[in-house]
Amino acid sequence: MSGQFPEPEAGVAEVSAEALLARLEGGEHVTVLDTRRPADFAAWSLTHPNVTNVNVPFTRFLTEDGEPADAVPDGVPEGPLVTNCARGLSSTYVGSFLRAHGWTGVEVLTDGMRGWAGLYEAREVALDGAATLVQYHRPSSGCLGYLVVAGDEAAVVDPLRAFADRYADDAETRGATLRYVVDTHVHADHLSGVRDVAVATDADPVLPSGAVGRGLGFDAYLVDDGDELALGGTAIEVVGLPGHTSEMTGYAVDGAVLTGDTLFTNSVARPDLEAGAAGAAEAARRLYDTLQALAERPPSTVVAPGHTSPSERPAEDGTYTARLGDLVGALPAFVQPREAFVEATLADMPPRPDNFETIIAANLGRRSVDDETAFELELGPNRCAAD
Repeated sequence: MSGQFPEPEAGVAEVSAEALLARLEGGEHVTVLDTRRPADFAAWSLTHPNVTNVNVPFTRFLTEDGEPADAVPDGVPEGPLVTNCARGLSSTYVGSFLRAHGWTGVEVLTDGMRGWAGLYEAREVALDGAATLVQYHRPSSGCLGYLVVAGDEAAVVDPLRAFADRYADDAETRGATLRYVVDTHVHADHLSGVRDVAVATDADPVLPSGAVGRGLGFDAYLVDDGDELALGGTAIEVVGLPGHTSEMTGYAVDGAVLTGDTLFTNSVARPDLEAGAAGAAEAARRLYDTLQALAERPPSTVVAPGHTSPSERPAEDGTYTARLGDLVGALPAFVQPREAFVEATLADMPPRPDNFETIIAANLGRRSVDDETAFELELGPNRCAAD
């Protein structure tokens, strides 16, 4: 235990992030007692459709002298619960405190939010053709990435720097070697793994040509709408999807479109992260046109987005995907008049992602950040959707 907290009063069980996620996705409902300060909790919490969060700061379990409090503070749930904090320190103290005061069914999340941020799931998406599509999901932020395997070659799309050593191994287990490492656009919410993966594997880094106009500071293979990336006897179609950013680009293969931050399974992109409020309306108009063009693809097209939201439940196969026809029928963006869409999209814009300017600079190769700084920069939820 850190010297910041008294020694534990009673032993308390631990649960790993992997084990907790498995329970949640198995249908168990869990109450999480978050012991961080209210501001930290409000900025970022452990979100899942089967989680109920309660915030009682660890300071309420201490006296002014730093000794254990005499009683359990108000607001602490009585039932089974998992205590959680930033790194597993204050939550371990609180868990042991509760056990000593008669609480049963108390567990501590190992390594707290840092452990939760280290989760990265992989599930296969069913395609119409011979290619294999694997979807990566980081539950702590909702970031999604993809591995496309065709024959003995593979491409990774929207890789995360935090998991840069993962993709080549996953390709190898499927009998393939990475040929391309691709970004759909210049990300604002997380550190891209494109350069790290490319250096480690000799795969070609691929970015939309529009990234040059945004200040791209490293060499990459540049693509435009209508281009193709040959991969193991098949081809990945390059699809221009401007709106979220000017260079936003999707990739289509075997009946699926990797839509990046353009179209999600329950919303559409926000248009203000590149040009700010002054340019958001014009970007929203481009986004509207992009969505109308997407709607012309077959209704059976699998939409594989770049993000998911905290409250979203996966499809029956466990992936965060949807059929285009279902989205066209469900989302107002596809039926609204152009200017009504612009007005609605800009009316309730969420806060911009934390540290987004620094993250953009790093992803353009214009700023260097060490691994610890990179990890801290991207902690928290993504905010790339319009609502």
